[in-house]
Amino acid sequence: MALLEVQDLRTSFRTEDGIVKAVDGVSFSVEKGQTLGIVGESGCGKSVTCLTIMGLNAKRNTISSGQALWKGKDLLTAKARELREIRGDEMSMIFQDPMTSLNPVHTIGKQLVEAVMLHRDVTQRVARARALELLKAVGIPKAEGRIDDYPHQFSGGMRQRVMIAMALINDPDLLIADEPTTALDVTTQAQILSLMKRLQQDFGSAIVIITHDLGVVAETADDVLVMYAAKVVEQANVNDLFNRPQHPYTWGLMGSLPRLDADTERLVQIPGQPPSLLRPPRGCRFHPRCPYVMNICRETEPELEPTQRDAEHLQRCHLDEETKEREAAKLLEATLAGTG
Repeated sequence: MALLEVQDLRTSFRTEDGIVKAVDGVSFSVEKGQTLGIVGESGCGKSVTCLTIMGLNAKRNTISSGQALWKGKDLLTAKARELREIRGDEMSMIFQDPMTSLNPVHTIGKQLVEAVMLHRDVTQRVARARALELLKAVGIPKAEGRIDDYPHQFSGGMRQRVMIAMALINDPDLLIADEPTTALDVTTQAQILSLMKRLQQDFGSAIVIITHDLGVVAETADDVLVMYAAKVVEQANVNDLFNRPQHPYTWGLMGSLPRLDADTERLVQIPGQPPSLLRPPRGCRFHPRCPYVMNICRETEPELEPTQRDAEHLQRCHLDEETKEREAAKLLEATLAGTG
């Protein structure tokens, strides 16, 4: 049985302008030791998907349905007390902004100790020793002298390491990382990703990593979900996704990556803007921006279906298989030329 199995997850928010469908029919599973990447533009539903699973959306204006089975237990119907017992213990989340996620008026040590004592029947001394152990594990220099410092005394990269320590302090089975490398310099990004991979090996945790960066996905993930306008448009093994992408939106994301052989300083962009989730377009949600659009795309929404070559590679597009394979081959050739 999968650690986490999500089926037809839907999340909507009531607003003054109407109902916003932020997540619309998302399904996936995560096994022990696996890393799942969820990629897409800002506002596509990546973070809301994971916040819904963790039960962290505001209750008063949120409508959720579907299933999120954690070791067979549906988190969407679990009581608040049950969710609190699971969060921070069996499941943990690294939030996007470590500065706003850490309490600025409490020391790092106090916050880490509290995370232990909420879920473990241990003394404060034992909890502090565990906190110090994790600070050392995530690479905080001179951890003994930094454990009583406040968040503002740490750099962005060091705060992100503290957040990773807090998420891993109770040896969770699943770690959700929401944009863990955002706003960090390239060197620090590489250090954080390397740290997460090493800690996954040490602790055996499964990881769901949310990002807009395909480079992060290529380096860390085993399987990938590509989301657009609240829906999954492609789902595949990471190698298959990069070697045989089957959706025009995925082609657009890959085509916008910087290339060494580019004869211009401007990056290729996907034209237009993502649609409003208050009133998404009829048919395929990507059709207003798609260079391959056909009449059927404007009228009929495609199903998420397997490709002919691989039953585990799912895509949501009306284009014929021959066109998809041809465009995927062209993109792969251009990518190899740009990185060679």
